[in-house]
Amino acid sequence: MAGSDEGAGIGSGSSGEEAAPPTAPTASGQTARRHLIADIVFRRGSVTMDELVREIGVSLMTLYRDIAALEEAGVLTRQRGKVSALASGLHEAGASFRLATNTEAKSEMASHIREHIAPGSSIVLDDSTSAAWVLRALVDVTPLTVITNSLLVARECSARPDVKLLLTGGEYQPWAEAMLGPSALAMLATIRADYCILSASGLEEGVVYHPYQDVVEVKRAMLRAGRHKILMLDHTKFNRRALHAFAELKEFDTVLVDHHIGEKDLAMLREYSQRVVVSEPTS
Repeated sequence: MAGSDEGAGIGSGSSGEEAAPPTAPTASGQTARRHLIADIVFRRGSVTMDELVREIGVSLMTLYRDIAALEEAGVLTRQRGKVSALASGLHEAGASFRLATNTEAKSEMASHIREHIAPGSSIVLDDSTSAAWVLRALVDVTPLTVITNSLLVARECSARPDVKLLLTGGEYQPWAEAMLGPSALAMLATIRADYCILSASGLEEGVVYHPYQDVVEVKRAMLRAGRHKILMLDHTKFNRRALHAFAELKEFDTVLVDHHIGEKDLAMLREYSQRVVVSEPTS
């Protein structure tokens, strides 16, 4: 199905541009450096330790400590002098780590969504970290009803008396900081919300994927619960694959991407999607 940038719902943004290479973080410190390392590895799939030493500009000993911390977080793995992305087809990094990655893109897309959510709306948000950024962008949109399985999102709601929060229930999964399983599915089957906003771990030939089947089941239930369905995909998702399919792009009313998306990826989206929107830079 040929995609379009026009139509009702969330408005269109700028045209796509070629993806820019990662840049050094503006803030110094261990956390910013580790996110830069992860960003480089995610983009390339695998990188040698020597290459990372040259690009990051730290000693080999410091880099070993950083890689060890990222391995413990389930983000990267090191074998025979090569560092590879572990958070890919069969694995997802922990939620707390993901919350602080690709923040510019997530904030940019969330700001775009804010312009099209009316006070009084009900919104289903998944356990993606993009969902937490959406709620942050909606700080001045009140009142809201939020339905989620994410404790990250729930914590964002806790300081906002103007937000009515409905948690799905279910079995708590620490890596996702979210509730999954039959209880979550049963609750979502009773919901009909104005919006459903989801993200994905990977994309291939018009189909979106996630590494874990139990997460996929919840995303499918959320998709059925929303009247207007929005998919958020930052530009890094186009180089990743995952194991379990949960939707086709044509099932979403709007596919929203950040302005760093490459032209080839944008053309692919337009081929498969009903409607593609590219968000504007926030600065």
